[in-house]
Amino acid sequence: MSSSSSKEEKKRKLENGGSDEPSPKKTQVEDLASRISEARKSLCSSVADFKFNKKRVKVLSKSEDIPNECDGIVYWMSRDQRVQDNWAFLYAQKLALKLEVPLHVCFCLVPKFLEATIRHFTFMLEGLKEVEKECTELGISFHLLIGHAKDRLPQFVAENKIGGVVTDFSPLRVPMAWVDDVGKALPKNIPFCQVDAHNLVPCWEASPKLEYGARTIRNKIHNQLAGYLTEFPPVCKHKHTAPDSKSVDWAAAYASLEVDLSVKPVDWAKPGSSHGIKMLESFCKDRLKDFATDRNNPNKNALSNLSPWIHFGQLSAQRCILTVRQYKAKHKESVDAYIEEAVIRRELGDNFCYYNKKYDSIEGAYDWAKKTLQDHEKDKRDHVYTREQLERGKTHDPLWNAAQNQMVLEGKMHGFLRMYWAKKILEWTPSPSEALSYSIYLNDKYSLDGRDPNGYVGCMWSICGIHDQGWAERAVFGKIRYMNYQGCKRKFDVTKFEMRYRKQTTEK
Repeated sequence: MSSSSSKEEKKRKLENGGSDEPSPKKTQVEDLASRISEARKSLCSSVADFKFNKKRVKVLSKSEDIPNECDGIVYWMSRDQRVQDNWAFLYAQKLALKLEVPLHVCFCLVPKFLEATIRHFTFMLEGLKEVEKECTELGISFHLLIGHAKDRLPQFVAENKIGGVVTDFSPLRVPMAWVDDVGKALPKNIPFCQVDAHNLVPCWEASPKLEYGARTIRNKIHNQLAGYLTEFPPVCKHKHTAPDSKSVDWAAAYASLEVDLSVKPVDWAKPGSSHGIKMLESFCKDRLKDFATDRNNPNKNALSNLSPWIHFGQLSAQRCILTVRQYKAKHKESVDAYIEEAVIRRELGDNFCYYNKKYDSIEGAYDWAKKTLQDHEKDKRDHVYTREQLERGKTHDPLWNAAQNQMVLEGKMHGFLRMYWAKKILEWTPSPSEALSYSIYLNDKYSLDGRDPNGYVGCMWSICGIHDQGWAERAVFGKIRYMNYQGCKRKFDVTKFEMRYRKQTTEK
């Protein structure tokens, strides 16, 4: 390389904040989806030509060799509900291309999942419709199997002479039990493996143990990022197609659900990967510049708003980082702050749930926190509310009511207020265990990103001091960090936020 071209290369990297990707300002004529598609294609034409990082893969079965008689590979899609930018999907296609067999994508739809309502199932199913469409265009069969995976997946494997099964990763108790059950039910000669397609650094690679907090995991993740934070190869047109499969009966899928129909879908968040990319694009263009300074102000429009798509796996967190970091030269503080939250804090949540099976219980708290909460459990509460009163936003605190109402109406609550919201529940309920139970119930029922490691960690941080330290001792809270109304007033215009949601609250 000549010295002049070397200088040009260094200049381009500086413009992009050290990134090898093209600066967004040079391709403004194209939308983000088009730029991302071109980035994938410029890397390679197919995952068959890509050196896959095997550290992303964990073999779950004793058998590792695919049987000679093999008519297909299955990707059992669960947490990561997208086609592109999905390491589990890519690994399954790599196997299928190598064997020259069809690739099947199976999603197992259960009738009920924890506190998920029709709000959550609609977001998920409408996103899966997009997955089916993309799969069809790529010559890949998509199957929505209604029922539990342990009952439906082994049957599908046997009927279609499947030679291997790949699934994605979740650290949560119920999905991990699903994986265990499927592993026991699959034929012993069928290899079964898991790919962490949700975290940038696979959870089991980031750390082999439960981390105390962000400060203990931060360097462990940053030191490994270079090996994982790469561009994605494309999921390509699959040359080896299966016999024609039936289109999904989506009406039957909805009819199979046994969930609360009263919590309606929201208007602001449109499901599907394509809408997730649009929200990412609007974040980079309109809100990223204010993220560092205003993300803790509920009256400012400075958040990414990406959590629903990331939670349902319709958008890859790695894609978000690849895109946001292109703006580092322009908005360095905001980009650094976003990476801290979207990588370190988010993956710390997976670490907590993976290595602490009591992630949603007081028993999962540190010893100092359990002791201080127990010491103050009998302290007098100035206000005590039932779960129903809390759910309806009927407390003496107008800010808390407004935050609760925002979550009920919009399926989201501003991140700063989530902390205040959960800590007040600790203050207003008879015991810490009830406070934790109430906060998880309400978050899981109404927030689009409920039933998520970060949701459990958020409640555990607020009520049980997880990833925090002991503070000055006080009534009810003990040494758990305290937040109050006056503190909120010092940070933002509380009245403005209250007024925004007061009308709907008082109409209930």
